[in-house]
Amino acid sequence: MIEKYLNNRFFTLYIIPLILGSLTILSFEPFNLTIINLIIFPFFFYLLVYINKRSKVIYRQKPYKKNLFIFGLAFGFGFYLSGISWITNSLTFDENFKILIPFALILIPLFLSLFVGLTTLIIGPYLKLNFPSLLIFTAGLAFSDYLRSNVLTGFPWNLWAYSTIQINEILQITNLIGLYSYNLFVITIFSLPIIFFFKISKIKKIISFIVIFFIIFNLYIYGNYEVNKNKKTLESVKEKIYVKVISPNFNLEYGLTDQEIEKRFRKLIKYSDPDQGKETLFVWPEGVFSGYSYNEILPFKDLILNNFSNKHYIVFGVNKLDPISGKFYNSMLVINNKLEIIQSYNKRKLVPFGEFLPFENIVSKLGLKKITEGHGSFLKGENNNSLEIERIKILPLICYEIIFPDLIQKSDINTNLIVNISEDGWFGNSIGPDQHFAKAIFRAIENNTFLLRSTNRGVSAIIDNKGNLIKKINRNEAGNIEFEVPLVKSNKIKNDLIFFTLLITYLLIFLIYKKQNAK
Repeated sequence: MIEKYLNNRFFTLYIIPLILGSLTILSFEPFNLTIINLIIFPFFFYLLVYINKRSKVIYRQKPYKKNLFIFGLAFGFGFYLSGISWITNSLTFDENFKILIPFALILIPLFLSLFVGLTTLIIGPYLKLNFPSLLIFTAGLAFSDYLRSNVLTGFPWNLWAYSTIQINEILQITNLIGLYSYNLFVITIFSLPIIFFFKISKIKKIISFIVIFFIIFNLYIYGNYEVNKNKKTLESVKEKIYVKVISPNFNLEYGLTDQEIEKRFRKLIKYSDPDQGKETLFVWPEGVFSGYSYNEILPFKDLILNNFSNKHYIVFGVNKLDPISGKFYNSMLVINNKLEIIQSYNKRKLVPFGEFLPFENIVSKLGLKKITEGHGSFLKGENNNSLEIERIKILPLICYEIIFPDLIQKSDINTNLIVNISEDGWFGNSIGPDQHFAKAIFRAIENNTFLLRSTNRGVSAIIDNKGNLIKKINRNEAGNIEFEVPLVKSNKIKNDLIFFTLLITYLLIFLIYKKQNAK
């Protein structure tokens, strides 16, 4: 019965992989059905082997290797179509952009799925039902994820590693080996049930799973030890800062009047509920003064002066004018109670079409503009500077930047706090805010540093240095969360080297096996 369907080229190359790819979304936030990948990946692997073996005989399509590409492309399209469908919500806030929804829904997943299609095209001809093939399969998919995370502007959304977020103890290994190495490990584990289909003895299959279980168990023990040890370590940390993270739940809208801006200020002050005598770091989200620049909010400085003291600092997002170019940065500012800028950071990872127009000189003539207010692109920040406030050294990440692990790696190693501000109103009521929040947990673990996340209409939270959720405000809720945060110095490592070392190891094992069997 199954053979009958598999012999149907259209069903095998298009329908099955599309369904498999689409179902993977269930393993990510907010569903967290991680176990489904233990079925999908082995099936994916098995079908690649089947297609490679039978293409010349059954499908009779020349060149037959294109079947491998089509299969991977269809899987990738299903994966990205279901995983980033939230992107269309950002196009509903402007009538001029609604016409682009069908194109965004199709073209973006199609482009990203090319990475998967090219991977299956390259590795597919070498796959058989054996251990070395399993290694080259998982290495290929992991490298594909690395490429799409770094090519052009990069888009490391929903790496397979993120589907394991519920197992915090296992996640601790990312601080040692990095996200991409951990992603390789996760893909390998997901694919392992294919061993049941290998032509090896039952004893070897049992031994294989015992070894695998032993490795996973030890990783869990290591993670559990790190988490428990950390509790005692935090008690001995002398440097602490009292923080308040604010979630205002404002409507996402531009063209605000001065009266509306004043109203927003008063609500932010209300939610902040400042204690004049208590040293406090307040964190407001990105986008609270939509379309306004720092200079344009200066007339409201008395509201800050009258409600906050010289023991207070406020971190928030606003546009900042570059006096030379006349263009704006999307910036994170640290201000005092006089609304004076103490420190500032300009966003380095801008959202294509959201914050800047690729090939602006050309596409602007076609009538296209960026989604955020204004027709011109934001300027890209050049420096990876931290925000220093006395003993606090903040690693700043604005919105979209939280998904990029390399911004953690390339940052000042002496940071002792991560602050992520975001406007998640763009996601609407989709799964986007939940997926966005998941990335923050990984950044805290990778950096071994507490993370403060303030969002508008998203998930705001205080996360400890081991990825444990201390406090949170759910999406579409308003209020504040407060905590005395230990200032834990980061201990991250430059971990791309580890990832490529593992990839080369996988490849060498495969080549050695292939050479031995060629004799």
